[in-house]
Amino acid sequence: MNAFAVAETTADAAADASARSDGLCACLFATAGTAPQRTALRDSGDRVAWCGRPPITWTYAAAAEIVGRLARGIGAWRLPAGSRIGLWFSGGAESALAHLAVEAAGHLPCAMPAPWDPERLSAAIEAAGLVAVLTEGRRGERRPAEELTRAAMRHFSLRYLAAFGPGVPDGVISLDAMALERGVSQPGASLGLVTFEDGDPGRPVYRPAAALAASIAAHLDALPVTADERILTLLPAHDLRGLVTGLGAALTVGAGLETVIPFDAAGFRAALLRPVPTRLVAPALIEPALAALPLPWTVRALNVVHRAPAALPAAPGSAAPQRLDSLVFGEAAVLTRPGLRDLAATLAFPERAPLPRALLNLARGADGGLVYRGPACAVAPLPRGDIPETDPRSWRGPGSRPGAPGDAART
Repeated sequence: MNAFAVAETTADAAADASARSDGLCACLFATAGTAPQRTALRDSGDRVAWCGRPPITWTYAAAAEIVGRLARGIGAWRLPAGSRIGLWFSGGAESALAHLAVEAAGHLPCAMPAPWDPERLSAAIEAAGLVAVLTEGRRGERRPAEELTRAAMRHFSLRYLAAFGPGVPDGVISLDAMALERGVSQPGASLGLVTFEDGDPGRPVYRPAAALAASIAAHLDALPVTADERILTLLPAHDLRGLVTGLGAALTVGAGLETVIPFDAAGFRAALLRPVPTRLVAPALIEPALAALPLPWTVRALNVVHRAPAALPAAPGSAAPQRLDSLVFGEAAVLTRPGLRDLAATLAFPERAPLPRALLNLARGADGGLVYRGPACAVAPLPRGDIPETDPRSWRGPGSRPGAPGDAART
């Protein structure tokens, strides 16, 4: 390892555990106080070609300062506490900074998939009742900030638009300029977050901060990340699977998060070769390609993420020192087990599985369908009015409404 990596591994490893249920931003600030020079966020790949900006590497101290400045700027908008603010990013460090800043400002971050066209973006603004949206000036051939200004003309309730540059049009607040202003806001307790079921702009889903913390804790129960590691992820953080396995897991333990978004082979190879202990997070779709790639010794664990319902392969296709398999049930739950065999056994006999049942409990309903309940899957559809109540005691299943175990659809 180089001297910088060694310094990181010998720094104080633990983020303040009390910060976890207060939100991801509280975790960031806690680690910034104990290990300020540890890397928090890093971009890989050809970011200049993608968005006209160089790759970003932020320490925990620098990230906390930038988040605090952005939060102070958002606070100057004088929106009611708990306002719903959209995040429309392709991924990377700027996406994480925007999410954390909205949370720190006392508002509700609403993560929206980058591939959405203007029609779906407009539908999401209406369905979630957004009053502001943060985005980026360039995204490959697209110009999201410009698209957003056109969408905003349909929505009188949309009061503020902001973007990281370049290419920020008139009428859109520059987040770059906001990040240079003096003054830092300290974060309060998180209100949770909003994602969209199956990427459907008409189906926003609310998750309290405690439910996100429980989901991350249940994920880490299978194989905890250590603070000397980095999570190298190929998943954007616009849904539960990306947030739990990436940004959420990293900030909860005070580790680093490196993203390869958008994916490019050269950037990915360069990121893999960085001499830092690594947990690689990848969607199941690209596992055949990973199987043909010799992973370096620095990869301590490979986390393959599947979407339910999924046809799990009979045997793992990629060699790694340790393997995790995560099965994501829409925006409700993430089930992570140490390997495919353990995941398959858990799905076949959920009552026997050694799960962290205080966080996530699985069972079979009367019709044989898989159901789950617990703090880790306490979510609710988001209405346009007040933030809804969530019930961790209700059994839920893919495609079913909360109810009794026998009401769930078969997985």
